Amino acid sequence: MIERVQWEELPVRLRTAVEERTGTVIAAEPVTQGLNCSVALTLDTRRSGALFFKGVRDTDTEGVAALRWEERVNSAVGGISPAVRHDFRVAGWSCLAFDYVRGSNADLSPGSPDLDAVTSTMRRMHRLRTPDFAIPPLADRFAEHLLPGETDALSGRHLLHTDTNPHNIMISDHGEAYVVDWAMPALGPAWVDPAYTAVRLMECEQAPAAALAWLNGFTSWRQADPKAVSVFVEGTCRQWTAAVGGRGAEASNARFRHLLGRPRA
Repeated sequence: MIERVQWEELPVRLRTAVEERTGTVIAAEPVTQGLNCSVALTLDTRRSGALFFKGVRDTDTEGVAALRWEERVNSAVGGISPAVRHDFRVAGWSCLAFDYVRGSNADLSPGSPDLDAVTSTMRRMHRLRTPDFAIPPLADRFAEHLLPGETDALSGRHLLHTDTNPHNIMISDHGEAYVVDWAMPALGPAWVDPAYTAVRLMECEQAPAAALAWLNGFTSWRQADPKAVSVFVEGTCRQWTAAVGGRGAEASNARFRHLLGRPRA
């Protein structure tokens, strides 16, 4: 069960450090959906306005590493993801405060009005600059599950999010889509994030044919090397099967394997 810590339960030193930068915290409301952080709050502050505040204890090494990736990548994803306004490492906690996006999680179900905004943002993600610091290659994620000679098929210089589930896509009250939680970035082919998102569409009850039709709207996908797509799909399926067993992985693997029958331009 994920630990949830409220504003009043945080160490006084941390709360003081926050308010020294943001002004008095007038209100703090918990955020409960789709987060692995111990603290996730919307803060209404005197000087900085509304902020999304998230953090973990320093003893959570994986959580701290994820926050550090979000912080480092943030400058490269401006306009795609909310900006980091403040970084705190105080009293045994690591926390980030982001500009607050007023809106809701994306609806990826059939007929959703959010899909146009998601598509537009995905296309803009294709143009993200590659950061000037090392980002893990996508192939590293599947290293134990690739066959000899398959690694190069997943090479690429595009900055990828790799976890475009609906909780990580926010639709603002103005109808814009923001991709949040850049905790697992990778470098790889440009078509990978749209492919991941197409699988998410299937998870949200979109028919495979409809998800593939949406995916075929991306030039990067239409031009994808079939061998690279096969390596991506089979590596993902082997990895998930190793993690949860054949029966547990069956539904997810079936969705990924629909990508192998993608329509061509």
